[in-house]
Amino acid sequence: MIFIYPAVFRKKEDGRYHAFFPDLECCEASGDTLDDAIDNANDAAKTWIGVELEEDDPVLPHVSDIEDIETSDGDIVRNISINIRFYEGWDE
Repeated sequence: MIFIYPAVFRKKEDGRYHAFFPDLECCEASGDTLDDAIDNANDAAKTWIGVELEEDDPVLPHVSDIEDIETSDGDIVRNISINIRFYEGWDE
């Protein structure tokens, strides 16, 4: 199953990038480059969603429209696609 959530990437003073997901509480990542931050954000979101899906009653948050996300100057907003494969017996 594919999940798509927007992430905000912000360049820090040291040149590294910090990423956060407005819809996934406490789901953050960072990287030396934007590409590294995107890869790490993908891993963080996959882990966040995977943990939520293991709950007895999983609740996945609503996906924000990119236009509705509050950003600062220089922020980059990208949709991050997370592909989670379910075990046999799960409906996709």
